[in-house]
Amino acid sequence: MTFKLREGVYTAETDYGFALLDEDHDQYWTLNPTAAGVLRTLLDGGTPSDAVRTLTEEYEVDVDSADRNVRELVDELCAAGLAEQDGERTTARHRLHRRRTEKNTP
Repeated sequence: MTFKLREGVYTAETDYGFALLDEDHDQYWTLNPTAAGVLRTLLDGGTPSDAVRTLTEEYEVDVDSADRNVRELVDELCAAGLAEQDGERTTARHRLHRRRTEKNTP
């Protein structure tokens, strides 16, 4: 699986994880440290299996839960139009809206 952020989406590390800025829609999302680690692994060319392995090594989480969390994060990022897998956006809709925070504009 090839995973990448869509053009116009930028990352910034924060004290609490990652922020994703979607310049095209003037919005940003925040990811907690766990999700940031998964995203970092995928953006560095790792596979979802690599991200699962990282989660189970760094946190007290079982493989099935880690696998489910990685898949859900990837699906959520793709469904929000922030990322693409294998060059295609997915249509899955999960819980990204819970993490979404719109940028306040004057």
